[in-house]
Amino acid sequence: MTDAGLSPGERSVLAHLDEQALVESLVELVRVPSTGGSDAELEVQETAASALRELDADVDRWDVDVQALVADPWFPGQEVERTEAVGVVATVDGSGHDMPALVLQGHLDVVPPGDPDSWLGADPFSAEIREGSLFGRGSCDMKAGVAANLAVVRTLHAAGVRLERPLAVHCVVGEEDGGLGAFATLRRGHLGEAAVITEPTSGQILTATAGALTFRIEVAGRSAHGSMRYEGVSAFEAFLPIHAALLEFEADRNRDPDPSFVGRVPYALSFGLVRSGEWSSNVPDQLVAEGRFGVIIDEDPRLARARFEDVVTEVALKDPWLRENRPVVTWPGGQFASGRIDVDHPLVGETVSAAVDTGADRPPLASGVYGSDLRLYAGIGGIPTLHYGPGEMREAHTPLEKVPLDQLVQVTRALVVLTLRRCGVAA
Repeated sequence: MTDAGLSPGERSVLAHLDEQALVESLVELVRVPSTGGSDAELEVQETAASALRELDADVDRWDVDVQALVADPWFPGQEVERTEAVGVVATVDGSGHDMPALVLQGHLDVVPPGDPDSWLGADPFSAEIREGSLFGRGSCDMKAGVAANLAVVRTLHAAGVRLERPLAVHCVVGEEDGGLGAFATLRRGHLGEAAVITEPTSGQILTATAGALTFRIEVAGRSAHGSMRYEGVSAFEAFLPIHAALLEFEADRNRDPDPSFVGRVPYALSFGLVRSGEWSSNVPDQLVAEGRFGVIIDEDPRLARARFEDVVTEVALKDPWLRENRPVVTWPGGQFASGRIDVDHPLVGETVSAAVDTGADRPPLASGVYGSDLRLYAGIGGIPTLHYGPGEMREAHTPLEKVPLDQLVQVTRALVVLTLRRCGVAA
């Protein structure tokens, strides 16, 4: 690992990066099963707050007023029921400066682990280390990124560094289902000159993210005995042409994707939940389908919703049953707009340089990942924001989710150097 591009002072600070403590911090975070809306979502925030207090950071830990945020006209939505949430922001140094020069942000909520058998008998929250990777739900998305952010503060503390301008570390929850934590943090007034969200980026720097809108389609049928099914109308069968039309709609929107996008389908349309019928020998008289719908970068989410609804309406107008029994489309849950940072913004070049100077290959600039807190920081917060963090994006939300530890260390080194350069070292 070369560090030829580093100053002697930067090398001296990096020598204080405790790789074992970094991994132990990730283990501690992963072992808290902080699925969205659970009590553990509160617990993991307390874990982060305690770690930051021990490093002499100025920690703002507050109880989020969930009801007030939900009533806010700009509320980004949520898909799990919460009556409580906790916000955690730590500020490091920069006496006399109000605005942090850099924000390092990460979310600590995780999606459910899914079928236990898919983990091959292992505990999804065991944080087991095998063959150079740490396994566990949330290890990649994105507790590794949060562990890296905490390690930046730990390294500065161990090296006795005082920053000229403040560094802020934002730990949030609710990202997976809308962005409640990020929204609460921004509404509390925690801003910055620039931000890095340490989501997993597979060694790339994401300068733009697609949006994602949670949809719900309700289709009516008419019940009948299964042996007399032609006396009824199956809601399931009525839904099939809607499903086919929406998949064609997805294909049209992804016909000529930008080559900078990560993945085969930048603006994916995914059905996550489909429920139909109540009894095996009855023709189902209702169907509910819920999923996520990708928003093109810079597309107004209102226009995206209208286009989606037009597809469903067009199918209904061509079908005798659906024409008289119109499907109902609603938009519950997370409503993620797209977001971007100008590729010429200094933060982009500074992040590239910090990665290269600490021994990484030059990270390419890319676009991708639909639905993230970037759009809230860049939009509501007005903070130039990018994604750069440890982990392979294809590992997120998967069975046997994992993060390579060498990548965790490399990204942490780059973040330490980025912090030193952006915030400066006090004399």
